[in-house]
Amino acid sequence: MTRLTAAQVTVRRDGRAIVGEVSVELEGGAFVALVGANGAGKSTLLSVLAGLIKPDAGEVRLDGTPLSGIDRRALARRRAYLPQNPRAEWPIAVERLVALGLTPHLPAFGGLPGGLEPRLTQAIEACDLADRRLQPATTLSGGELGRAMLARALIGDPQILIADEPTAGLDPRHSLDTAARLQALAAQGKLVIAATHDLTLAARYSTHLLAMLDGRLAAFGPTAHVLTPDLLRQVFGVEARITGAGGERLVDYLAAAR
Repeated sequence: MTRLTAAQVTVRRDGRAIVGEVSVELEGGAFVALVGANGAGKSTLLSVLAGLIKPDAGEVRLDGTPLSGIDRRALARRRAYLPQNPRAEWPIAVERLVALGLTPHLPAFGGLPGGLEPRLTQAIEACDLADRRLQPATTLSGGELGRAMLARALIGDPQILIADEPTAGLDPRHSLDTAARLQALAAQGKLVIAATHDLTLAARYSTHLLAMLDGRLAAFGPTAHVLTPDLLRQVFGVEARITGAGGERLVDYLAAAR
């Protein structure tokens, strides 16, 4: 089983700890919702877990091996990263943008092997982009581009998917579709870690909740146990009511905490 372990991870910027001494062990089969107020350090922690930045202290290990000791191409085959607010810089077709997710799996020279064409079509259709397949990526709406980037992240069938606000900018239907897809990936045994501000989606779809406060770990555990009004008061400074169970849980913000 895939295991991603952070041990005393610290990242400093201008003398301040953006992420401070975070230790957590995450395993395949979990959909971990990473939550916290703006500036809590969520995006920085995701970048460290993805191996995109090196912490100033502590380390992250993948199945016992430090990320710093894993070849970048080998890491890219096992882990996909979906950034916040993705951008398309070149007017390439959507299908070519999505196919870029296969780069770590391809030979150094040549085009896309014919055997991978069905996988490309499947990824495009799964993210509801069939009618945009040949459209220049630079002409997509923000939500459409977000779905294209999700397809690019998933096409390589990674063991770990790390996503920063994957439902941001999506309409309700596609937000639900994306959350359900992430949940399904975890059910297949993959490790999914996604930062989100939509706590109702987190409550309904994630298996675990990792909450951050001022760069530090505030809570981690099964979502049903960790997501409580007390935690929301501590982390977000709001009074909230949580109702329902399972796929019908609802987080309702009532007022600013006093």
